Amino acid sequence: MTSMGYPALSRCSAVSYNNVPSPDNRRLMPSWYHDRIATPTLRPPPQGRRDASVVIVGGGFAGLNTAVGLAARGIRDVVLLEAKSIGYGASGRNGGFVFAGYSLGERALLEKVGAERARALYRRTVDAVDLIRERIAALSIDCDAVDAGVVWANWFRDGDVLRSRQRLLAERYDTDWQWIPADAMHEFVRSARYHDGLYERNALHIDPLAYARGLAHAAEKAGVAIHEGSRVRMLERRGPRWILRVGDAEIEAPNVVLACGGYLAGLDRRIDRAVLPIATYVMVTEPLGERLAECLRTRAAIYDTRFAFDYYRPLPDTRLLWGGRISIRDRSPRAVQRLLKRDMLRVFPALKDARVEHAWSGLMSYARHEMPQVGTHGNGLWYAQAFGGHGLAPTCAAGEALADAIAAGEPALDAYAGFGLEPVHRPFGYLAAQGTYWKHELRDWFKSRLEG
Repeated sequence: MTSMGYPALSRCSAVSYNNVPSPDNRRLMPSWYHDRIATPTLRPPPQGRRDASVVIVGGGFAGLNTAVGLAARGIRDVVLLEAKSIGYGASGRNGGFVFAGYSLGERALLEKVGAERARALYRRTVDAVDLIRERIAALSIDCDAVDAGVVWANWFRDGDVLRSRQRLLAERYDTDWQWIPADAMHEFVRSARYHDGLYERNALHIDPLAYARGLAHAAEKAGVAIHEGSRVRMLERRGPRWILRVGDAEIEAPNVVLACGGYLAGLDRRIDRAVLPIATYVMVTEPLGERLAECLRTRAAIYDTRFAFDYYRPLPDTRLLWGGRISIRDRSPRAVQRLLKRDMLRVFPALKDARVEHAWSGLMSYARHEMPQVGTHGNGLWYAQAFGGHGLAPTCAAGEALADAIAAGEPALDAYAGFGLEPVHRPFGYLAAQGTYWKHELRDWFKSRLEG
């Protein structure tokens, strides 16, 4: 999902919690993306025994980008195994924002790894935005791409946080975000809730499920074998190679990539225990017609400056997609709708009578250090996970990095060194995440009250 905020996981409390969403047994709500276009006939599971150069487990963006990247580098003997269907998880149900950066903010990244590495890591996501744009065009992927940028709207009157980030991006990351004064902001986002803002031009928004399916089709055309409904029930080392079993089928390969995000595969304990699956919520209104133009006079996507922020974007048929919140709780569609519509009306009270037609949730994967975990155990087992709500560009960057390393026969991946598989201590990490979210939500509320 594209929540884009991070619940810090540095403190744990020895308290049990019974409403933690389980990636293994929770039933996913149908999303607007899934409902508007019928799911294609599932690609059949593998049969018999075969060899491959690389097996990828997970049919979301991390796995698909790795597959496409490998094929582009001449490695076509690739098998991708998806337990459900392509884009079933977070990749096919997020907000669709395509922009640079990570869950870990730019200033924190700079402090953690220094100027040179921070700039290089950030540049990877800028390049990934460009690559996504290029792939949509070159592969003719019909995903309702709107190349109109993203606005960071100031919820508060204090503009220092915007000016500070604008300077940091310009001076340390060679990135120009345009200042939007309050009067201009109100011209195209017709809400008294916001003040000034920043505009990130090199960004777009898309239908992420359609994009995922487009990547899968492109990978197949390049020779990648994709199997859906294919949960891997065993992964074991046999000499210098890996053996994967799916039903009665067996696949042997020297390289395996685990790219399951918040939907844990249960194949490697170190990898699974390093991420915390967290739920976020999204809804889509009915077509609003002229009512949408009365609220938004921009095709850009929007998110605000709070820790517990809203994010939303106009859809081609005048619907409004709205997302927000981070939670360890699994809520019903009716509860998601009630929460998010209340949030929407705080920004656009004129939409009080607008009907919500779809509401759903999904799981994002987070790491304690707030950065993607992209690497290898050094024995041909690779992983890509913990994109923390910033999935589209960083998964593309991760897929390129993995494809480079595997194609070159490298035994390690230095690009993401230092952001390892730190345990999140489930189930106690859920409580730390929820507590941190509530703390920041209270801080935002208090700041709003002080401003009046």
